[in-house]
Amino acid sequence: MQRPVYLDNAATTPMDPLVFEAMRPWFLECHGNASSSNHLFGWEARDAVEEARERTASLIGARPKEVCFTAGATESVNLALKGVAEGFGFKGVHIVTCATEHRAVLDACLHLERLGCRVTRVGVDSTGNLDPDEVADAIGPDTRLLSFMHANNETGVLHSVSRLSRIARERDILFFCDATQTVGKIPLNVGALGIDLMAFSAHKFHGPKGVGGLYIRPCAGTSRIVPQMDGGGHERGMRSGTLNVPGIVGMGKAAELCESSLDDEASRISALRDRLESDLLRVPGCRVNGRPDGRLHNISNLSFEGIDGPLFMKAVSGRLALSSGSACRSLLQEPSHVLRAMGLSDSLARASFRFSLGRFSTEEDVQAAILAVRNLFPSDGAS
Repeated sequence: MQRPVYLDNAATTPMDPLVFEAMRPWFLECHGNASSSNHLFGWEARDAVEEARERTASLIGARPKEVCFTAGATESVNLALKGVAEGFGFKGVHIVTCATEHRAVLDACLHLERLGCRVTRVGVDSTGNLDPDEVADAIGPDTRLLSFMHANNETGVLHSVSRLSRIARERDILFFCDATQTVGKIPLNVGALGIDLMAFSAHKFHGPKGVGGLYIRPCAGTSRIVPQMDGGGHERGMRSGTLNVPGIVGMGKAAELCESSLDDEASRISALRDRLESDLLRVPGCRVNGRPDGRLHNISNLSFEGIDGPLFMKAVSGRLALSSGSACRSLLQEPSHVLRAMGLSDSLARASFRFSLGRFSTEEDVQAAILAVRNLFPSDGAS
């Protein structure tokens, strides 16, 4: 059976074959524990991890020692939010975040509220835009952390991270950024952006699943970030547990490949997205959710007014693999909290779909998507 065209790269990207080849020896031949310091197998694993740390750090403009390896962005988010809140004693700690954050952030904040923290969730306008002035107004004397994503995972809308971090810095508040959707897709320098803590995950930039990282700026003070996993003091005491050497090697290779092709890939994928949107916007009732500019080049969130969302997904499922929101939210079977925060009705949110492109997306893929969707609207004026 012919497989559907893959257009769900915001959920996960296909692993690059070069990444797999870099990982292969670490599954079978080089099986040492990176913490084993008394023999060759351990030394090899340690050196491979540190080389991958250098490559990963280079991609985000950090120093190697500032990268803490985790099992993925969700763990990194939890380590950052819960680690900071615990470092300040939970009760009386105020966190400011956004209503359109990923569930990893929002659910962690709900947990922290149960422990005595106070959380303010700033809203967005109809284009998904966040007003930094509203963030500044939400800050109080007990605010310890600002937590804002770099780009929204459903709409691709970019927040003004440098302006938000400047607000935090002026008030001596830590700034955490969930950059899961932007690392490996656009140029990113943690120092220039003023980021204290940043989460990311390898499987979002053509690396393996099950490995990610948390950037920790030294001046942020690790004494104020309490580790959430105990047992061995790995990763400079920030994250105990035997390191996933094959995964880390894979992330390092994926980072190297991304850094070498950032500009060319962005230009190519942007052209594909623009073609997809220009064609599908000819369908009556179709609209783009999110700002026309100031969003990632690989994500297009489209609403089709008046259609039944589940029927639409069923109709195209044999030809297209896409999403009606984030992969995590699809488990909940409820309208997108991101689109609802932008003012969309439940019915229109359910009739909204995320088309997300990646390194292996082609002109033929986009053409197939256009035909699959427009065939459902025979009276849209297509020639």
